[in-house]
Amino acid sequence: MFGRKKNHVPQKQIDSLIGSATTISGDIIFTGGLRVDGVVKGFIHSASDAPATLVVSEKATVNGEIRVSHIVIDGTVNGPVNATEYLELLPNARITGDVSYRTLEMQVGAVIDGRLLHVQQGTADVVELKRIGNDGK
Repeated sequence: MFGRKKNHVPQKQIDSLIGSATTISGDIIFTGGLRVDGVVKGFIHSASDAPATLVVSEKATVNGEIRVSHIVIDGTVNGPVNATEYLELLPNARITGDVSYRTLEMQVGAVIDGRLLHVQQGTADVVELKRIGNDGK
């Protein structure tokens, strides 16, 4: 039907919650679904590249790298974001760092202070350029 959004999130339930009054200093590796309402000082990765979902709520702050297959951000992230499948940026999303994604949905009001890097399946993340001097070498 027209106007109905597809649900791109594979993990429909949240298995773990970091509450709004909680600050975690350390790295997080998880499976399933994780919702962050508080502050995380460290990276957040999904375990062994398994499909997982991370939700960073409006009041949340993450100071570190995020690497998860499906990510929904409505809060603040200071660090690189790598969504290996799907990234949704809601109106209050504020990201300072490079963002790599396969599929991106960005709503009006979301801000990215960094590069957007589209990654297709089967392509390299980094491309090296060879500089040629004036003599053609």
